[in-house]
Amino acid sequence: MPVDQNGRFFEGGKPIEVEGGIAVRAKRGKIGEQWWSRRFVDVLEQICDGGRLARGRAYARKGQVMDFALTSGEVTARVQGSRPQPYEVTIAITAFKEAQWTELTDALGSQALYRAALLAGEMPHEIVDLFTAHEAPLFPERLDIRCSCPDWSVPCKHGSAVLYVLAEAFDDDPFLVLAWRGRPREALLDALRGTPEPTPPVDPLAVEESSLEDHLADFYTPAISLSRLRERPSRVTAPPELLLRALDAPPVRVRHIPLTDLLRPAYRDLAAPPGS
Repeated sequence: MPVDQNGRFFEGGKPIEVEGGIAVRAKRGKIGEQWWSRRFVDVLEQICDGGRLARGRAYARKGQVMDFALTSGEVTARVQGSRPQPYEVTIAITAFKEAQWTELTDALGSQALYRAALLAGEMPHEIVDLFTAHEAPLFPERLDIRCSCPDWSVPCKHGSAVLYVLAEAFDDDPFLVLAWRGRPREALLDALRGTPEPTPPVDPLAVEESSLEDHLADFYTPAISLSRLRERPSRVTAPPELLLRALDAPPVRVRHIPLTDLLRPAYRDLAAPPGS
């Protein structure tokens, strides 16, 4: 078995070709097309070794990942290397507790944007902020990756290959991101359908229609006291970072952090009242 300069064993040789393996569609460039998949890839590229990730991408593109299964808090997979016996890979994260999911579901169901998008099978970008506000980050800051191969690096190329296959699976089904955190698609959608419909905002300019004959006697009389006709601050304000949400995020990173993540707190600080 090959040994590196530090005396550690590692897998060498050409991997055995897999018939019917899971090969990612992206044969060059970045893996992941949707914003949630790209966000996941950004996270793993920040916390994982670049060399192992590069070899993992090559494995993912060759179809060396034989299969994978995603359950609450865990992904298990088999990856074919150069040995006859496939390697067993496990990637674990923290699944949210039932009380957290109850709180998150209530928050998602109370806002028409999230409720409508999720029921339509879509993942709104703003959902990341909602999860963060409830101290339940949607994307993990760390991954517990284990592999049966002799490579001591974490993650090894086999674990990296599974991560990239997982990212592209997120492209096809964004609810896998939520299922990994502990709430499968149907369970979440059933819970959202069971939450009360969000109350539509009241139009302050809406008035009931009535005929002129009903108001001949009081036509010139104000409907409310003149003393109450004063300017009032609006109770509905747009979030200061609305522009960052509406536009596509630029492909710019500062010290591996997306530019929009750096600008968001700055926008909020600019919108804060003086002295706050």
